[in-house]
Amino acid sequence: MSQPIYSTIAETREKFRRKEVSPVELIATHLDRIQQIQPQLNPFVHIDAESARARARDSESTFACGETPRPLEGIPLTVKSCLDVAGWPCPAGSLLRKDYIPAANAPLVSRLEDAGAILLGNTNTPEFLMAYETDNRLSGKTSNPWNPAYSAGGSSGGEAAAIASGCSMGGVGSDGGGSIRTPAHFCGICGLKPTPGRIPATGHFPPGGGAFAWIGVVGPMARTVADLRTLFAIMSGPDPGDALSAPVPMREITAAALRSLRIGIPENPELGRATPETLSTLRCTAQLLCDLNHRVEPFKLEKLDQALELWWFFFGQAIADLFRQSTSGKESELSPMFLAYLEATQVESKVTLESFQKACVDRDLVRASLLHQLRDVPIFLSAVSTAPAFKHGAGNYRPNDPHNYRDTMRFCQWLNLAGFPGLSLPMGQSPEGLPINIQLIARPYEEELLLAVAEQLEQARGPWKSPPL
Repeated sequence: MSQPIYSTIAETREKFRRKEVSPVELIATHLDRIQQIQPQLNPFVHIDAESARARARDSESTFACGETPRPLEGIPLTVKSCLDVAGWPCPAGSLLRKDYIPAANAPLVSRLEDAGAILLGNTNTPEFLMAYETDNRLSGKTSNPWNPAYSAGGSSGGEAAAIASGCSMGGVGSDGGGSIRTPAHFCGICGLKPTPGRIPATGHFPPGGGAFAWIGVVGPMARTVADLRTLFAIMSGPDPGDALSAPVPMREITAAALRSLRIGIPENPELGRATPETLSTLRCTAQLLCDLNHRVEPFKLEKLDQALELWWFFFGQAIADLFRQSTSGKESELSPMFLAYLEATQVESKVTLESFQKACVDRDLVRASLLHQLRDVPIFLSAVSTAPAFKHGAGNYRPNDPHNYRDTMRFCQWLNLAGFPGLSLPMGQSPEGLPINIQLIARPYEEELLLAVAEQLEQARGPWKSPPL
């Protein structure tokens, strides 16, 4: 078994059962780790040590009395600071929300706590989540555990850094264009972007509604696929606050269902040109899938260019217009990153009712086309982004810049337009020692198959490696 800060949920349950460690000791260890890591990497916005210790004592009583422990009894977790946790600040990286304290939990937070999880605190984001780097005027920047000169990614960068550095066993991020999958890739952990509505996004800021409910989702982040599956099972389920939520039951994937899957590798130049080390990691992963007796083949996705442009219409132009209305006159309080996002979308044509209605219809038609193309291809393998983590400040929205998000993050973005689930899994390393993740993609509501294939790859890859902190 690994050391306590890097143990899996299953290993920790076994340690509790064997009385090798207690919930009180485990939480104390993680709080000590946070105290060590916070000055180095700055993953956290808020830490609630007092509440965590009290809940740990409650969990310890459960074990001492011989009661049946809940699925996450005593497990230390974290959540992104754009999700409501009663009594905690929920700023979403903005000075404009620094005084917002929710009175009630988001449903998924209550589900985690009802399952026995102990929330340690919430984690840093870029302002209003609208960048692939975590930095803001309220709580500063979050650094990469593998090399603090590099970004931890965004918008769930604080969450990824906390989990990768052993401050937390897992947690919750959100994803509107790669915001779970990219930080997982930058920090070398796992992240699942589910089908919209599979996990309720109620209590998330910005709220998802109407056409925007397809774009943004919430999902689990952890160091192993098994831990992703455990968190996903507890967090999923319908909620009336999420218009897209549906009562989709958890399914078991049989060995027969995992035999000789057809796995496509998208060969679309509009996705961008990946670095040599990224392509090498993809080739090695494809070979592992072949060794597992799957059928791996190149696949050209039609209308992917249209999907990418439509994603930017919603994520860029339409959402930016809403933010411009709510932040008008408060520009002096906004972070440079967020102002750059607003500036990048200002040059686009104005969003009209007619253009918005047309984009909604086009989105449905493109999604239908992609679903039709994938009817016989249950899994896709791709990069997460064109490169590993970039240095602080390098990522941007400037056209023709080598680190322009619209060019480097396309592998992730089209899934948010189409509502497909995607999983980010560490499978390689760059010459600079930075993690390289691959992305597995499935059809809507097939997260269980996605997790099963990812676990096959994880077992073939070998144990997860911690960063050299």
